[in-house]
Amino acid sequence: MTSSLETTPTASALRIAARGGRATRTRVAVLDILSRAGRPLSHDEVGVALDDGGVEHDRVTLYRTLDWLVTHELAHRVSGTDRVWRFNAAVDEGHGHAHFHCARCGSVFCLESLQPTIAATLPAGFRCERAELTFYGSCPNCR
Repeated sequence: MTSSLETTPTASALRIAARGGRATRTRVAVLDILSRAGRPLSHDEVGVALDDGGVEHDRVTLYRTLDWLVTHELAHRVSGTDRVWRFNAAVDEGHGHAHFHCARCGSVFCLESLQPTIAATLPAGFRCERAELTFYGSCPNCR
């Protein structure tokens, strides 16, 4: 007697499919990790979380996955003074927020309550594709 397991797509799988992408195990796992993290994660931190979850991957696949998620507006990329990109899940389209980068420990925190509403007027012919608002200082743990 054979039985089939019914699987229900996760929220991450549905979001990926809605953007026209294949909901591969790595893409779904990475988006799940970013969604649960509560703070932006580096490539290495995401890799460790994938390892901990038993998801096989390699560095190149992880870089491509993160780039795909950013390109398709499912994740944001945040630059740090340590020259390390960190990634967090996009909450919804058009949602932007500021970040706080601790200069001592290197942690980056999302400032969800601070919504940038600056309307920049660009000269004719210019088009803004990305903007970041990041505050730098010491987090409570490092003060």
